[in-house]
Amino acid sequence: MKSLWRMEAGALIALALPMIAGNVAWSAIAATDLLLLGRLGAESVAAGALAINLFHALLLFGMGLVTAASPLIASERGRRRHSVRDVRRTVHQTLRAAALFVLPAWAILWQCEAIMRAMGQDADLAREAGQLMRGLQWALLPFLGFTTLRNFMAALERPIWGLVIMLLAIPINVALGWALIFGHLGLPRLGLFGAGLASTLSSTFLFLGLLAVVLSDRGFRRYRLMGRFWTRDRERQRQVWALGLPIAITLGFETSVFNVSAFLMGLINRDSLAAHAVAIQIAALVFMVPMGIGQAATVRVGIAYGRGDRAGVGRAGWLALMVGTGFACAAATVLILMPRTLVSIFLNLSDPANAQTVRLAVSFLAIAALFQLVDAAQAVGAGVLRGLQDTRVPMIFALLGYWVVGLGVGTILAFPLKMRGVGIWLGLASGLGAVAVLMVIRWTMRERLHLVPG
Repeated sequence: MKSLWRMEAGALIALALPMIAGNVAWSAIAATDLLLLGRLGAESVAAGALAINLFHALLLFGMGLVTAASPLIASERGRRRHSVRDVRRTVHQTLRAAALFVLPAWAILWQCEAIMRAMGQDADLAREAGQLMRGLQWALLPFLGFTTLRNFMAALERPIWGLVIMLLAIPINVALGWALIFGHLGLPRLGLFGAGLASTLSSTFLFLGLLAVVLSDRGFRRYRLMGRFWTRDRERQRQVWALGLPIAITLGFETSVFNVSAFLMGLINRDSLAAHAVAIQIAALVFMVPMGIGQAATVRVGIAYGRGDRAGVGRAGWLALMVGTGFACAAATVLILMPRTLVSIFLNLSDPANAQTVRLAVSFLAIAALFQLVDAAQAVGAGVLRGLQDTRVPMIFALLGYWVVGLGVGTILAFPLKMRGVGIWLGLASGLGAVAVLMVIRWTMRERLHLVPG
């Protein structure tokens, strides 16, 4: 029995580490954009935060949709280890679902400035956010294509190439941003638009790089992913949407709460918005670890689910939850002990103009440290339930936790009780806690609810 747990732990960690590193690399790309914008000033950071929050809301919705590929492929591998045709069908239909989603998403992002104005944001910030979005919005399609191929590789338990391509994209994004934002290397100075354009070019590199691997690597070539791509497959398309849409809506509820919190910060003042942008970026970087563990757990639970192994399902899920919450304790310690050091990565602490922003960011990070445990539990909990292809009820949990509890508590604390930005962050913590409790309870009741085979 102990050897089975050790084997599962080894498989989980071997899969999770590249996924975590890839997530950190993705977060690093977003962080470098803010770092470069920070050299333009706090106002550019605030405008960038508005645009990036809107973009990420739709990006993460799309990523939730294409996440359906992971449990579908994993369960198929559990049933038939060397299945080829069914895996190819899933990848094809996931890419087609992504393309269908992107068209209306682009129409929404094109109206970024108008959306910001309608939400009561400062007119100058809304205009600058719109400038950035004009270059950024086109990154949506190539990044979702990259994510689909990355999920395909992860479900085959070969995630290393996704990490390699992501690591290569970091210096490319920095170089492009440096050149396009500030006008180096003979290029025009494009400012905020240049930052968005750099991200689009970097995302295109991500997709084309991973596609080149799929077409050249012997292990991936056998799936012939580009063959018969346009063949209609209504049943698999239905399965992708049936599984992926609730995941997308769940991520949408979570992301939109953080986005609304940014808009609420903008209603308070610019310092609060800039501080929120910095603190969220740091918290998001930390979140990449439990997110990667949850992604790995989806695959490991999904494989056990596909072969009808109830004990294997339990081992994979409980190990993931233990590893995720263990990391959260360590992360909370770092956030408590060195908040100013972390904030200094984004803002010059010696500049008097940044003093208020720095103070607020440090206070927000103190609250972020408190909710690390529940944040990890809800992320990994969602991952293990996805491995069981259980996505609809977790979607309801997300609605109740993030929007009823999180946003409700945050708004009351921030405005009627005049706790301002700190109140918003306490609301975020309460929402994450509610979702975490509900996810873990559902996982513990998986057999009683007949979520596992047999």
